[in-house]
Amino acid sequence: MAGICLEAHDLCKSYIVDGYSNNVLQNINLCIEDGEFVSIMGPSGSGKSTLLYTISGMDKMTAGSVIFDGDDISKMKERELTKLRLLKMGFVFQQMYMMKKLCIMDNIVLPGYQAKLKSREEVNKKAEELLKRLGIADTADREITEVSGGQLQRACLARALINSPKVIFADEPTGALNSKASKEVLGEMIKANEAGTTVLMVTHSEKVAALSDRIIYLLDGDIQGELILGKMNAKNDDSLSETERVILREKKLRKWLEGLGW
Repeated sequence: MAGICLEAHDLCKSYIVDGYSNNVLQNINLCIEDGEFVSIMGPSGSGKSTLLYTISGMDKMTAGSVIFDGDDISKMKERELTKLRLLKMGFVFQQMYMMKKLCIMDNIVLPGYQAKLKSREEVNKKAEELLKRLGIADTADREITEVSGGQLQRACLARALINSPKVIFADEPTGALNSKASKEVLGEMIKANEAGTTVLMVTHSEKVAALSDRIIYLLDGDIQGELILGKMNAKNDDSLSETERVILREKKLRKWLEGLGW
């Protein structure tokens, strides 16, 4: 039986704008199991990214609590949160943030060096393995401006995986990519998930969300519903091809979203 990766209890997030309180998240209750691949969907302004940043400790919650790997992050100081994110979390964003003065390889190994969980030689070896697995070994010594968007996003995924995180938080990771690059990046995220890494992802794309185990629909800072699709590559007794299964998942998701007013 899977354990619990993270839980949110009555989570609220508000901003004060011109003297008025803007309640972006309202009493969110959420549970993500170890090894799940969960997508968060909803219209623009529904609070998807805010939810992702708040439950990962990147943004401070206004009320409620988040239990991650058994610890209440709402009670942690910033230094503790920084260490937690470095050691147990990985992040992949739509905007591919990397240090401009470092080559691809150096960007990937940097959090590994900072974590000090392994020797630099072991970190270098892990980075080389990730680059090879992600199909971008030839980009190791290149500057970040010398690779394609798809290659750079896969490098960002390699950086997110360098410390073997318990969970990857992804905010529109394919939003700036073409369809081919999107498919490649998603395929690698699914592989990481199959290897045991929990994934929580914000996306507007039905095609992307249809590959996840479960979809959460957010509207005006409140969870309106959840749809369980199960593992994309789960063994089953049907004779459907992978393409046929993807199409069926997309149809099921689309019908569910339409029922929610998508």
